[in-house]
Amino acid sequence: MDAFTNRRDLGSLDPAASRHNWARSAVAVSGEQVFVGTADGRISGFDSSLEDGERWSVRGEHRIVSMAAGDDCLVVGERGGDGRLRVLDPETGTLRWEYATTDDIGTATRESLFFLPYLVDVAVTDDRVVAIARRYERDSDERVWTSVVYGFDHDGEVRWRYRTAASPIALDAERDRVAVAYNRCPEADQHGLVVLDGETGASRATWDPEIDAERRVGDVAFAGDDIAVACHGDKRGYLLDGDGRERWSVALATKQSLGDETVYAYPNHVCVADGTVVFVTGNTFAESTRDPDARHPNEHTVFAVEDGDPKWTYDSGGFARGVESVGERVVVPSAQNFRLRSADTHCVRVFDAADGHVETTECSGIPTAIAVGDDVLAMVEEPVEYHDEGVTHGAYRLHVQPAAESRRN
Repeated sequence: MDAFTNRRDLGSLDPAASRHNWARSAVAVSGEQVFVGTADGRISGFDSSLEDGERWSVRGEHRIVSMAAGDDCLVVGERGGDGRLRVLDPETGTLRWEYATTDDIGTATRESLFFLPYLVDVAVTDDRVVAIARRYERDSDERVWTSVVYGFDHDGEVRWRYRTAASPIALDAERDRVAVAYNRCPEADQHGLVVLDGETGASRATWDPEIDAERRVGDVAFAGDDIAVACHGDKRGYLLDGDGRERWSVALATKQSLGDETVYAYPNHVCVADGTVVFVTGNTFAESTRDPDARHPNEHTVFAVEDGDPKWTYDSGGFARGVESVGERVVVPSAQNFRLRSADTHCVRVFDAADGHVETTECSGIPTAIAVGDDVLAMVEEPVEYHDEGVTHGAYRLHVQPAAESRRN
């Protein structure tokens, strides 16, 4: 396909640059409703056709960076200010309740993006609104992360908090379990994966790669009773049982010597589709330099794994900010490849978990946030300008495509 079926302009936004940027937008779907949060703090609700414009819109002051929708509530997280978590009525946009996470993690010590309080990820289950907040600070050579995982009732009462001095990066939530991935764990006794009880917040299981490293986990996803983990520590993918014991692992983008460089790529994302675990890797890095000449053969690659055996792989071309799945379908956005610096890498790809690539939808700008449901695929496009080109590709837009169209192609 050449373009999404429906689109809506979201206003002006400074173009991203050659390297991938931190989250500036968020999107969620529920049934045939689509919700988007923007870099200027606006939150809007649409019908999936986008024909009638905004059903409702509310304004905030800080960029919206995380979002999840359930049948009866829309959960929104911001970066900046008080690090507010907001829960809205999905039909009207009316604020039901909000919570300032800086009451727990503290306020920014500098007016810099990395230091702003950050709602990293949010989720909604039948009983809980789950959120992770973190704050970073640096004093000379010491880097400190303060983070809290929250379990709220749907009416806003805090049922539990889980605190640690590590940097959370993602979560997955079911009715009775919450899995939290911690990327940077400065202390030796901290864990890259913590599984919490959804009712009480008590720790049920922990896991770490068997290496001495500050970087631990990049993403996590429940796989039935098991847990899939994309590991930054050793650049492998894992499937664990519910107690954190290893069922299998696969090498994804482990260290390789190419010429005089040792290169690797981080497995940044994981999802589960119809029993198949799908991992996505990111950019090439090297042990000795920030910009290696060599490229890891498994950078920007989608891996499908079943029972520990690879089923298929696919070169996604550019950096993916996430991966989403529904049923047997997997959706991967492809943004900048800062070495190629070509708009040809900008697209959204759909895969069948069993058979691999189904279709590619091209995008002028970079796809930076995606959400999928049984009936809808939604994507936020942001403009980008490569440093050696001087041309702005794309615009700030919401794109929506009925999922049935994807299944027909």
